[in-house]
Amino acid sequence: MPWAQIRTIAAFVGTALLVASLAACGGSNGGGSEKASLRGAGSSLVDPMVQEWSDELRDRSGLDLVYSPIGSGGGIQAITTRIVDLGASDAPLTPDQADSCKGCVLVPWALSATAVSYNLPGAGSDLRLTGPVLADIFLGKITNWSDPRITKLNPGKELPSQAIAPIYRSEDSGDTYAFTSYLTKVSPEWKERVGAGTSVDFPAGVGGKGNSGVVGTMTRSKGALGYVGAAYAVRNKLGVASIQNAAGQFVPPDLTGIAAAAEAMGKPAPDNSISIVDPPASAKGAYPISTFSYAIVPKESAKATELKELLEYAVGPGQEFAERFVFAKLPEQVVALAKETIASIGR
Repeated sequence: MPWAQIRTIAAFVGTALLVASLAACGGSNGGGSEKASLRGAGSSLVDPMVQEWSDELRDRSGLDLVYSPIGSGGGIQAITTRIVDLGASDAPLTPDQADSCKGCVLVPWALSATAVSYNLPGAGSDLRLTGPVLADIFLGKITNWSDPRITKLNPGKELPSQAIAPIYRSEDSGDTYAFTSYLTKVSPEWKERVGAGTSVDFPAGVGGKGNSGVVGTMTRSKGALGYVGAAYAVRNKLGVASIQNAAGQFVPPDLTGIAAAAEAMGKPAPDNSISIVDPPASAKGAYPISTFSYAIVPKESAKATELKELLEYAVGPGQEFAERFVFAKLPEQVVALAKETIASIGR
């Protein structure tokens, strides 16, 4: 990783954490005892949940967590260089990233989805799209909402002759990883020309930084189509598409569809990563761009006690807040896997 990039991330995270720390000053400390504070950075998809956890932990035990939603790629880099105490990502570590992180472990701590949203007045909030159509939009092959391939999927809808403005994440992002992993599975041309990753060269569209940046760009751009964390789509009242899954069903990114995707998951990888993108046709009600999110922590840390308290809370009582933010509760087997990994963290 270039040092210039490390310095940029350090400056960004440092500023964000300082602002958040000042904002938190004066909050209650229900535990009454001094505890080391934790600094985290990464996934913006999981940020709504993390902020709720932070408030609850501060009230419950006095543990102070300050988290900066800079994107999954930034979170991986921040924990690798130990600028923060924990990172968060919706994409697993690559082998090179795992080596560079030197003893980091993944703890699955949240389950949600990447929604496909749009700004198309008069189209309603329930358009239908398929993976191949999405791929061709972001490949620049489908450029208008009145294209026959879109209108055929949406009988009874009067779609305007409006240019499509594709919007993607401009920084390394777990949402990009989930979205492009899905397109790679359903579009041979996408797989050959673009592929999957936290950052790819999109053939068409413009970028927005973070989920909030994509939302902002979309709300200002008539005809926009982009991908965002499900919570952001709901919070900002964007149109949300139902995406065709392998069973041929059109499913929205709701709690039922996310949970159905998780139920179809295979065996976790040795690093605890679990792919639930494009589940098999047997998962009839699954939303096909669902994803787990992970905390990334050093197996050995001077703040091991605080990290374990945070993570045990997140995969335990913290799951009670999941549905409020369009997160499904973690399956029991994933909670068991997470707790086994948390127990291995030490000084």
